[in-house]
Amino acid sequence: MIHKGRCLCGRVAYEIHGELTDVLNCHCSMCRKLHASAFRTRAKVATSAWKTVRGEGFIKFYESSPGEHKGFCSECGSSLFTRFDQQPEVLGFPLGTLDTDPGVKPTRHVFVGSKAPWYDIADDLPQYEDMD
Repeated sequence: MIHKGRCLCGRVAYEIHGELTDVLNCHCSMCRKLHASAFRTRAKVATSAWKTVRGEGFIKFYESSPGEHKGFCSECGSSLFTRFDQQPEVLGFPLGTLDTDPGVKPTRHVFVGSKAPWYDIADDLPQYEDMD
């Protein structure tokens, strides 16, 4: 399966030639701030499956914590992926920039101990105070 997506301004476009795995909703304060939302729905994807098809030069990185680098479009700020020094073979991938149906759904909520107080989780997925 090929997943396709792009940033908000369209300068960066990508394809993922592989599976999206370990899909979850993260409620940590970093994800909330990065995505300006109550939580971030993310998957893992093999680094080798990611292909930037347009706008490589617009992708900039921010080291959000030691060894964790958030990749985003330098023009519009869309979050594209996270790379990890300790796990270079995998990317953290927020599903929000996809243009195609990912064909997967979250399996759990993590870091609910720091979730936004104004948001109530209303589904039956398992909830974990930290990563799980």
